Amino acid sequence: MTNVMVDFGRTPLTPGTGAAYADIRTPIPAPKRLTDMTLTSVVFPIWAAFWLYWLIAALGAKQSVRRSRFRPPGLLVIVGIVLLRVFKTGTLAVNNPAIQVVGLMLFASGLAVAVWARIYLGRNWGMPMTERAEPELVTSGPYRFVRHPIYSGLLLALLGTALATNLYWLIAVVIIGAYFVYSATIEERTMTTSFGTAYPSYKARTKMLIPFVL
Repeated sequence: MTNVMVDFGRTPLTPGTGAAYADIRTPIPAPKRLTDMTLTSVVFPIWAAFWLYWLIAALGAKQSVRRSRFRPPGLLVIVGIVLLRVFKTGTLAVNNPAIQVVGLMLFASGLAVAVWARIYLGRNWGMPMTERAEPELVTSGPYRFVRHPIYSGLLLALLGTALATNLYWLIAVVIIGAYFVYSATIEERTMTTSFGTAYPSYKARTKMLIPFVL
């Protein structure tokens, strides 16, 4: 009796006894790396949790005596909708792992700075261009380095979002950044009136948004 062995999934390169075999089995794809996975499902839920914390923390703030019409969360949502509707955002999706890692680090650092500043500001916190009753001038914590660290942190987190997910979010950085500069300018006029000579002295030794730069 002749023993016959059938090798499924392989076919001889040339007919005949003892012929070499070529492997025609479908290759099993390697597991996806973390950097190959979309980071949108990670970054944007964190943004949602951040804004939820922000809203809850606002419940303990002092009463406003003057409110603003536009608010950053709403403005950010509007910018996001425009980006998704008008542009083909997939064309600038970030696929470079090194850039994504840098983006995640900036994103986390930015949110941390914003929360740090919010904690130091305490009950004096208010939405942009609002005025609180009985305001206090806070110059400790991150306020030692810049006068508007919450704005700085949010812009840094937005920049990180762009680098980690899609470069189209750089448009949001520019739009929100312009809004924050305008808001900071208006707020500083109000604080100069409220705190007299104390605020100009504080302003002279700090920068608006970026330490030692701007």
